[in-house]
Amino acid sequence: MSFSQRTLLTWVALSAATLLAGCERPPIETVQHGFRGTGMVQVYNPRTVAASIPLNVVPDPVPAATPGGPAASLVYQNVKVLGNLSVGEFSRTMVAMSAWVAPEQGCTYCHNAQNFASDEKYTKVVARKMLQMTHKINADYKSHVAETGVTCYTCHRGNNIPKNVWFTAKPEARSAGMIGDRAGQNTVSVAGAYSSLPEDPFTPYLLEAKDIRIIGETALPTGNRHSIKQAEWTYSLMSHMSTSLGVNCTYCHNSRSFASWETSPPQRATAWYGIRMVRDLNNDYMTPLTGVFPAHRLGPTGDVGKANCLTCHQGAYKPLYGKSMVKDYPAMVAAAASAPNVVAIESTPAADKAPAMKVASK
Repeated sequence: MSFSQRTLLTWVALSAATLLAGCERPPIETVQHGFRGTGMVQVYNPRTVAASIPLNVVPDPVPAATPGGPAASLVYQNVKVLGNLSVGEFSRTMVAMSAWVAPEQGCTYCHNAQNFASDEKYTKVVARKMLQMTHKINADYKSHVAETGVTCYTCHRGNNIPKNVWFTAKPEARSAGMIGDRAGQNTVSVAGAYSSLPEDPFTPYLLEAKDIRIIGETALPTGNRHSIKQAEWTYSLMSHMSTSLGVNCTYCHNSRSFASWETSPPQRATAWYGIRMVRDLNNDYMTPLTGVFPAHRLGPTGDVGKANCLTCHQGAYKPLYGKSMVKDYPAMVAAAASAPNVVAIESTPAADKAPAMKVASK
């Protein structure tokens, strides 16, 4: 066998191995998700689903506190968010938060053991802001979280820092010659589903409010900014959402017309509100903490870690597969109405309340 023949066979073998590596061995399960003949089918790998179940187990709740007793703000100093709780419920909530966020460090992750009232540790300042954010989600974003709600555990899962946060990508230097400017593409990344899609779709869509659409509004290119390049950014975000929830496109879209709201499943509206919820949280709660975090907690451009769909969902179509924890921890919800410094609800334009009217956007 000649050298060229051996080279060809090697190339064919490597190509076949690469293709097979991208496939999943059977059996694969499918579930009809819409009308027959529309391709509205969800495809699941039972082995992947089985592996994700232990990762989404809800911990046993901390035993309930004895009812009654004075308010925490009357007993402890510098309680700015949960001061309306009884001392017993306040202590119970602190124990739960320690287990959710800092199971190894315990109370001292946020507190000075010699002076619990002190705000000298940045982690305490951040934790207070995150409590306010949790209250905001559970009180004002029911259009996305419904009555299931969220707690610190939804994102942290026993980690000081949630495993899935993102930072704005560092601007690339323009290359000379034929390579030119990559425009944020052609780099293997988790966000781009390991493809050539843009590696940071979060900054324009989950921090800024750029249009998420791929269909132009005019027949001619004049003034039409919904270009192929913009479509690639949209596809990158959609790939992230699909991976984050462990679903395919038809979980939110009707395959006969991806742009049509009238024929889309209700999950699309839930996702529409979720995008706006995450965008608000990143701007109103995460970004203001930039000056609080130490340098080693900041990203390559000096920004804080921010949330995206994967932060909460972590591969499940509903975080923790829809198991609610807030019913066991009323402090995550009830305190929102009386907690100081909680950001007020901003009025929303009427058009923004009707996703069904926003054709081809999400």
